[in-house]
Amino acid sequence: MKVTVDVDCTPEEARRFLGLPDLSAVHEAYIEKMKSALGEAAAPGPEAFAEMMKAWGPMSEAGLGMWRQMLDQMGKAGR
Repeated sequence: MKVTVDVDCTPEEARRFLGLPDLSAVHEAYIEKMKSALGEAAAPGPEAFAEMMKAWGPMSEAGLGMWRQMLDQMGKAGR
């Protein structure tokens, strides 16, 4: 037996229905901090931006290395 249920709701309605916390204030604070850091990092150059992303991003140095290696391999395969 297969049962399919379609739910038509907004993400906000789904969040409330599932009882998840409202993190919009945290999200706004994070966005503001990113904007201010980007403004400060734009002057020194792209290296400062990369360092900021290493510190703030969800991936560690190992995760960034994995992405860098994958993109390098894709670039070499396209040649």
